[in-house]
Amino acid sequence: MLLRTSSLTNLSIAARDGEIGNISDLLFEDDTWRARWLVVSTGSWLFGRKVLLPASHVAPAKPDAPSIAVDLTREQVENSPGSGIDLPVSRQMETSIYDAYRWTPYWSAPGIAYASTTAYPVFPVAPILAPTSAAAAGAVTVDGTRGGGRGHEQPSGDPRLRSAKEVTGYYVRASDGDIGHVEDLLVDGSNWLIRYLIVDTKNWWQGKMVLVTTEWIDDVSWTDHTVQTSQARDEIKRAPEYNPALPIDGTSGSPT
Repeated sequence: MLLRTSSLTNLSIAARDGEIGNISDLLFEDDTWRARWLVVSTGSWLFGRKVLLPASHVAPAKPDAPSIAVDLTREQVENSPGSGIDLPVSRQMETSIYDAYRWTPYWSAPGIAYASTTAYPVFPVAPILAPTSAAAAGAVTVDGTRGGGRGHEQPSGDPRLRSAKEVTGYYVRASDGDIGHVEDLLVDGSNWLIRYLIVDTKNWWQGKMVLVTTEWIDDVSWTDHTVQTSQARDEIKRAPEYNPALPIDGTSGSPT
């Protein structure tokens, strides 16, 4: 079953010896649409710090579950690198996080599942390429905004990494015109793949919300706040309609 990313917000993360905090965002790769990191707000426990947890190393998210388990202790999380809101998610940051948890980083074995000490299953993740300094100006930060900018380049940031919270609300453009905006994202809690965008088409097709598969998405633009698909409007009309009262089949997009 697929889950709305908004339903994961504020879901608690349970370490082996107690709660760590609540999910505040998902950071995903816009070419594979796989969530790479969970952004976790630790609240008063760590004085408002945000920490990053690899999505591939947490237990699967289940509907109506109050929390998601991770095979760490609170002490390990407390001793992990801090994530300032102005810091891009760089390879250096990712390396330090994996080192702190003594886990094998995903880029060590690109394209295949990698070994880890965690009891939870891990999944293959596409490798990332080192970005150019120009592209790195769009690297996502822990608070979901873009790092760098003119005079503040961050060559170590990953421009393919996007914030689910940031993309929600973006306009969606078909090949022949605007069709609406991103209302939410649907993620497969078993492997953290984002399968569909829930698109609200009320300004074009009154009263309809449709499921647009991420396979149709060609580009996500930070500067224009848009998501582009090469499909035409008529094809979008034939996409499955979203009904929040019905669970969604992760393979067909149809209600189960």
